[in-house]
Amino acid sequence: MIAIMKAELIYRSREDFEDGAILEIVIWRLPSPVYGCSHPFKYRLYYGRDGRREIGYDNERPKGDHRHVGAVEQGYTFESLQKLIQDFRDEVRKRRQP
Repeated sequence: MIAIMKAELIYRSREDFEDGAILEIVIWRLPSPVYGCSHPFKYRLYYGRDGRREIGYDNERPKGDHRHVGAVEQGYTFESLQKLIQDFRDEVRKRRQP
């Protein structure tokens, strides 16, 4: 009999800011990497308002790891979950500064 591993939710958080902005982080551990990635995580990090993404990090297939800052999409070099979250939060902090 073959055991089938399922995806495991390992982190989920959401912050709602007084100005209407939303910051959400969702990370799953997968039994095998998403096509285009070398790590076993599927993630979606979102910051936006009024239904528009301002900053996003994700690894949809087949693009692999990448980020969105405003209208610009660019590759992202995944090093660790801690670095991913820190890089995302740093971008959000820059965007929120007056």
